[in-house]
Amino acid sequence: MSPAFSHGDLRLYILSLLEEAPRHGYDLMQALSERTGGTYSPSAGTIYPRLSKLEDEGLVTKTVDGRKTVYEITDAGRAEVAARTSDLEGIQAGLADSVRLIADEVRGSVRDAMRSLRADLAAASREEREHAQATPADDARSRSREQLSRADAAINEFRGRVRSELRSHVARGGELAASGVDDIEAALRHATEAVARAMRT
Repeated sequence: MSPAFSHGDLRLYILSLLEEAPRHGYDLMQALSERTGGTYSPSAGTIYPRLSKLEDEGLVTKTVDGRKTVYEITDAGRAEVAARTSDLEGIQAGLADSVRLIADEVRGSVRDAMRSLRADLAAASREEREHAQATPADDARSRSREQLSRADAAINEFRGRVRSELRSHVARGGELAASGVDDIEAALRHATEAVARAMRT
């Protein structure tokens, strides 16, 4: 998975979260996960070394509150956040775009699933009515319709899975090159030709 933050951005974003309020390490990890729509869930091994470095630089201080260590931004830390306002706005805009892409993906997947379900229910209803009225001469046609429903379901599942993977890849900052799309189109053409050959046998 591509990182949600480029070099140096995570450091600045942690400072901005501490500017909002003092936080302990786990609270910072939760806030980062929530604000990235779940696309980035940092580990303790990522957060605490950065907090330690910020403390060494005099940008944050820490106090022990029971079993928790609470970090608070210093005046020097606030000054750095203020000096890099435009950088912070760019980071926030990028996160908002990522979350929006994920939301669009979820909505699209739900719409696809609902359309597929409605189509499956309609097909099942038609098949049930036709089966009730069928004569022995209709058996072969009925079996073909059953297999057509299986094929439709398999195609819809494949389409939804590939679409979801592509959208997730782009939402998480991955690159989708034209050559990659060319490969996808070529693979789909081969699959279509294979289906046509199967129908002729």
